[in-house]
Amino acid sequence: MSEDFYAFEFLSIDGDALPLEAWRGRPVLVVNTASLCGYTPQYAELEALWQRYRDRGLVVLAVPSNDFGQQEPGSPREIKAFCTGRYGIDFPLAAKCRVVGADCHPFYRAIAEAFGEAATPRWNFHKYLIAPDGTLSALWPSQVSPNDAEVASEIERLLPRA
Repeated sequence: MSEDFYAFEFLSIDGDALPLEAWRGRPVLVVNTASLCGYTPQYAELEALWQRYRDRGLVVLAVPSNDFGQQEPGSPREIKAFCTGRYGIDFPLAAKCRVVGADCHPFYRAIAEAFGEAATPRWNFHKYLIAPDGTLSALWPSQVSPNDAEVASEIERLLPRA
C-alpha cells in the first residue's frame, strides 16, 4: 500500500498543529506512549535515538495514549512535565489521543486499513517508521526496544550517509 503518512496531522502536547508534512523527506518514528507502563523506560531509549540521529534527519514523535491499561491518565501539562523532567525528552510530543478503536486518530486508522488489524498497536510503545517518501518502512511491537539492532539498521538505511 502506498499510503502517504505525511498527509496526517496531530496536535502537539501544547495544542498547536503538528503536521507530519513538516518532516517530509525525513524518516519519522511514531510511537504511542504512556507514563505508567512497564515499557515507559523506552522513553530514555527514544531520546537516545533522537540524539544520535536527529542531525542526520530522524524525527521521533511520541503520541501519548490512555488506550491500554489506563496508563496515561495525566493532563497534557502532566504528561509533558513527566517526559521532560524524568527522561529529558526534547523530541516532539503529540497531544494524548486514541490509537485503537473506531474513534482512533486517522493516522492509526490508516495503518489498520492499509496493513490490517495485526499492524495496529497492541500495547504502549508500538513503533512505526515512516520512510522519507511517506510510506511505512517498518513497524515494531512494544517489546522491541528502540535500542534493538534492527531498529537502528532500518533508521540508518533511510538516513543520508554521515
